Amino acid sequence: MEKPFRRAVPSLTALVALDAAARHRSFTLAARELGVTQTAVSRQIMSLEADLGSALFIRRHRAIEPTPECIRLASALNRQFTAIADSVAEFRASAADGAITIGATTAFTQLWLLPRLVEFRRSHPKAKIRLKTSDEPINLEKGEVDVAIRYGKAPFQDGEIVASRGDFLFPVSSPDYAQRLGDAAGHFWNAEYELISTVSDQPTWYTWQDWFSAVGIVRTKRAPNLTFNDYAGTLYAARSGEGIALAWDLLVKTFLEDGTLVRLGKAELEAEGKFHIVVSHRCRHSLILDLFVGWLASELGTETTRQRGDGGA
Repeated sequence: MEKPFRRAVPSLTALVALDAAARHRSFTLAARELGVTQTAVSRQIMSLEADLGSALFIRRHRAIEPTPECIRLASALNRQFTAIADSVAEFRASAADGAITIGATTAFTQLWLLPRLVEFRRSHPKAKIRLKTSDEPINLEKGEVDVAIRYGKAPFQDGEIVASRGDFLFPVSSPDYAQRLGDAAGHFWNAEYELISTVSDQPTWYTWQDWFSAVGIVRTKRAPNLTFNDYAGTLYAARSGEGIALAWDLLVKTFLEDGTLVRLGKAELEAEGKFHIVVSHRCRHSLILDLFVGWLASELGTETTRQRGDGGA
């Protein structure tokens, strides 16, 4: 019957010390490489010699010389340690070189994710990122997406929520359009104005009428002057001075920061749902997946949580 590995092989710490001491032919230099004291290396070698029942070094004045047996053992150790280091490096490279698929709406991908993704790819150039954009709800049970950025109310049956962030909506326009409104910009509904809207079949989408009702503004119904079927188009029209758009704070930050959009007034609607980072129950976990999810949560400025869904939403 074979001995268990830990009983058949001496202390790995002592073997590492032997490898370093044999290569440097010095306990002092070995200690420097390993980040320990010379005394610690000397004690490890003495312990190893006692375990093996044979001297490994000939001690001379301010010098040590490995015995022939020590040289053979140290050579074997060095080959094995090198192989282990190579295997670990290969594993790390493979893990960091993995592929992950991210799912999000077209608007979120274009307006929020893509401008920031360059930073992650610069830090992890070997990572393979696939983006799946869909304005229909992405079903993680199909296994086509590893991580979804999803707006709605938790929990979700098909994935684990790792972080969430709320949002709010307010009117925006181009600086030139706001200037044309003058003093009425903060309460534009009392002046002549043009609305830009987005048509969506999703029940979670907010319309202009929803916003006016939520902030307590009574007005006669007024049809938008421009209507788009995608939110990115709505914002680009507003940036071009075509009218006033209803902005999700998360999605317009870049435009507010670069000055191509300005907020009109202080009235806002707090969204009932939240943006969630949802990891599929079916995805294969990897280093690159964990790195991406951690980065994504940090960029989103989220309320970190850990929630496995047990019901639909």
